[in-house]
Amino acid sequence: MIRTLLLPGLDGSPAPHWQHWWERMDPTARIVEQKCWERPRSDQWLTEIAGALLLHPGAVLVGHSLGAVAAVQLLARWPQLKVSGALLVAPAETSRDPRTAPFGKIPEVPLHVPTIVAASRNDPWMSQPRARWLAKRWGAEFVDMGEAGHVNVASGFGPWPEGRALRDLIWSLPALPGRATASYQDHLNKKEVNA
Repeated sequence: MIRTLLLPGLDGSPAPHWQHWWERMDPTARIVEQKCWERPRSDQWLTEIAGALLLHPGAVLVGHSLGAVAAVQLLARWPQLKVSGALLVAPAETSRDPRTAPFGKIPEVPLHVPTIVAASRNDPWMSQPRARWLAKRWGAEFVDMGEAGHVNVASGFGPWPEGRALRDLIWSLPALPGRATASYQDHLNKKEVNA
């Protein structure tokens, strides 16, 4: 049974990216393949992800870079899909590269599923203040990755077991029956007060 759908970013986050490590090490994790990693089109990417979710309902989405943006677009556009939660790692500002600009705007709406955003202080694709602001708009928990670049191979990341621990944390966050958000938002507010 597939419990984790891995969503790479631009160019498919080539191996030995941590998402490839996860797929090799975890039989319940699968990378969602795209027809065109180099020239991403939002509609095509979202169709592939939605198809994977129909085959594996209730999976957690783990998106890196543009894959994180794709997860957000999917959750905003098709909230009826069965998703257990999302781990959004180093989301990318789509306007930073001419190849990602056609992907469109990043939605700034509540995602209505347990979500964690993990972002670096020195990511060239998105500033941490912007990532924090988006996390609040999405109703997500935020994890400060420190000086971790784009949380990829070039930044020194291999299998990244701490990331798997973040993914596992999503399953312990309160469920959202009927996509109601009050109990989940209360949980987030309590955590902020206690922090």
